[in-house]
Amino acid sequence: MEESIFTRIINGEIPCHKVYEDDKTIAFLDIHPVQPGHVLVVPKVQVDEFQDLPPEDYQAVWATVHKVAKHQKETLGKKRVGIQIIGLDVPHAHVHVFPFDTIEEYRKTADLNGEPDHPALADMAKKLAF
Repeated sequence: MEESIFTRIINGEIPCHKVYEDDKTIAFLDIHPVQPGHVLVVPKVQVDEFQDLPPEDYQAVWATVHKVAKHQKETLGKKRVGIQIIGLDVPHAHVHVFPFDTIEEYRKTADLNGEPDHPALADMAKKLAF
């Protein structure tokens, strides 16, 4: 399998706005967020679909999702934190974790054509960093 963009981020070949990392997972801001604070939780082992993760990596991903979601809610003061597993854009299992207040915010789609706002992402990464 060819290295995914996420594997290249994990290997330090591509920069990211990291908020958390442990031995099995990394969490960083999505450069095209659906809401401010939108984080991707990624296992360090590359598999295309989340259900193909070894059990210990699967459990580590969900433990990180839990930590990130709690931290987002406390730090950003939103009513809810949502998750999505889409799996179409990058062939590397990952979970989208993002704060929201309304169903419209949850259902919003990212503007994939816009340029990432790296200064805003860097500020948000500082707020959400563990």
